[in-house]
Amino acid sequence: MLRAVTPREPGSSPAGAARPARSVSLVVPMFNEEKSVSRLLDVAIPALEEHADDWEIVLVDDGSTDATLSLARARAEAEPRLRVIAHASNRGLGGTLRTGFKAARRDWILYSDCDLPWDLAETGRLFRAAEITGADVVSAYRLDRTGEGVLRSLYSFAYNGLVHLLLGIVLRDVNFSCKLIRRSFLEPLTLKSEGSFIDAELLARCVARGAVVQQVGLDYFPRTRGLSTLSSPRTVLTILREMALLAPEIRADRRAKR
Repeated sequence: MLRAVTPREPGSSPAGAARPARSVSLVVPMFNEEKSVSRLLDVAIPALEEHADDWEIVLVDDGSTDATLSLARARAEAEPRLRVIAHASNRGLGGTLRTGFKAARRDWILYSDCDLPWDLAETGRLFRAAEITGADVVSAYRLDRTGEGVLRSLYSFAYNGLVHLLLGIVLRDVNFSCKLIRRSFLEPLTLKSEGSFIDAELLARCVARGAVVQQVGLDYFPRTRGLSTLSSPRTVLTILREMALLAPEIRADRRAKR
């Protein structure tokens, strides 16, 4: 079930009302993010302190060949709520996120890329959207995508159309790395994608299970550090291959739940 409701200002509550306790695991996949990981933590830790009562950060290194892992481990020595998990070899975005989701211990799982594509100070707004609507999943979309270039915007438009056609979910920006999900809702799901199809698979399987999905528009900050491979021919082909393999199964699951 999809709903479109405009939440209040970030972190706000109705006058005189105490907000529910917020318990969240921030899961961040990393691959060669030595230029981004320290900045991510400088932004994420204050944001979680402000908008959550109980939190942790789970950094999953996917076989980086630069200093990403050593930088993350050095920060974890000083912050007990920061955990670092390392893959011995590169498994792709899907495998990395599945590792992070499995390791998460808090009531909600918040997913973001390491290069800060959205302002983590909006975490309070994401929680407030879930609290107002009773959503199981808050899926953000980019309000303005012009900064990533015309070609990539066209790719994304076509991909979202394919997801709608093949998986039957109508969401504005399935691949945006900003999603807040109840851990109790996510745990029973069997996710299979190894690559960047994981975002669409995650949302489609949540919808098939009857999730209430709330969409929230956020400002988008294109990558300024490191390299993105999302629009590379190899990544695009992997997405299409996984979609072809998994779409029939996801549609069958949705029919069975109905």
